[in-house]
Amino acid sequence: MRLGSMLIARGPDASILIRLMVGAVFLSEGLQKFLFPAELGVGRFAKIGFAAPDLLAPFVGCFEIGCGALVVLGLVTRFAALPLIAIMVTAIASTKLPILLGRDVGPFQLAPLPRMGFWAMVHEGRADWSMLLGSLFLLIAGGGRWSIDAWLESRRARGRSP
Repeated sequence: MRLGSMLIARGPDASILIRLMVGAVFLSEGLQKFLFPAELGVGRFAKIGFAAPDLLAPFVGCFEIGCGALVVLGLVTRFAALPLIAIMVTAIASTKLPILLGRDVGPFQLAPLPRMGFWAMVHEGRADWSMLLGSLFLLIAGGGRWSIDAWLESRRARGRSP
């Protein structure tokens, strides 16, 4: 895929709904890592078992805020979706895989829950899977017609026409 094609926003008009959902959730979660560090930021990363949580939590929070804002605006949507996909794959592997298996997985600690296994993992991971699939959609489809990407693309196309 060429670099220029990564900026094309040919997704359906309804892409704005996916952009708003994905972007707003990531933006909110990133901000909360700073607002509530013990519960959702450094403290949570330490509890899960991540190395260097005092560096990793703010790093992830900044990406969630920055990429979430870009997705809401529809600016470099496909590029912004890439780190969000990596964040969600990591979140699922570090927090949902232990629930599925019912035990710690490598450095990742099992959260105390009333039940374990497939259905517990599906229930606990519903937002994670939604955010992962929404981000994958945006990577594939782009920001859609109502995005800054589409506006920039139309300006470039008008500049090239006679």
